[in-house]
Amino acid sequence: MTTALTTTPAPARMTRANSDETLIESWLRLKDSKATRETYLQAIVQFMAWYDPQPLQTLTHDDLADYKEHLASIPGSKATQAIRLNAVKSLLTYGHMVGYLPFNVGKSVKAAKVPNTLARRILEEWQVMALLNHKDLRPRDRLLLRLLYASGGRVSEIVNLKWQDTAVNGDSGQITVTGKGDETRAIKLSVDTWRALQSYRPTGAGANDYVFQSQRRQGQERRNGRLDRTAVNRIVRRAGRSIGVPALSPHWLRHAHASHALDKGATVAVVKETLGHSSIAVTSRYLHARPGESSALKLAV
Repeated sequence: MTTALTTTPAPARMTRANSDETLIESWLRLKDSKATRETYLQAIVQFMAWYDPQPLQTLTHDDLADYKEHLASIPGSKATQAIRLNAVKSLLTYGHMVGYLPFNVGKSVKAAKVPNTLARRILEEWQVMALLNHKDLRPRDRLLLRLLYASGGRVSEIVNLKWQDTAVNGDSGQITVTGKGDETRAIKLSVDTWRALQSYRPTGAGANDYVFQSQRRQGQERRNGRLDRTAVNRIVRRAGRSIGVPALSPHWLRHAHASHALDKGATVAVVKETLGHSSIAVTSRYLHARPGESSALKLAV
């Protein structure tokens, strides 16, 4: 009597990737944010140039540990080092998950810890007011700064705002923005900010027009197009110099919104929903950056 041998079929691969290049392309598709894709791609290109000409399937734990040491030896912040190493670790995790890589060698290599410098990037409320009320701001730029702070929106969300994304809500109004992963959320504005937004709307502006239009240098005539991130960064940095904060970036106003709202009694959950954070833990960073309580307050000194 003969017994038929049974074999377990090999599991089907979860990706069509058959090379490092196609694996990277497949992995990048998972990243919702264009900015994240660009940052991660740059990090992988730098890593592959360092590891060249060997394929990822030959990578070992020791190789990745060597790369971590290499990153620490070149000029750059710890945050930049962490981003670059985490991008590689993410790719390796994905490659192993889909069956392209036999092992996830990145699992045993930890990224460098990044100092939490959030507290350094939170403006005081008086600084924000000085910024918004500076006499040299043009009306468009003043409203731009105000909306970045008042809504806590990301630059990409605010520059893509169209008049059709604004709507009356009770005694004020709201804006609807599209954030990471194409997630939309509505943000109710204060009465004063809503009025400032409506007062700024040009006569004849259509529903599909961008709120913040780009402008030509000569004559300042309107052009059919929105401001880009570079222009916003330039506007914010120039305004920051006027109040003695030369390193000011648009994201500082988002940080300020979160911190000031929490200081004034807004719940972590409300701030999370307003800013579109991925989790309560992300929003809670602001509580740790500027704690209202401390055991030090209980001491006699």
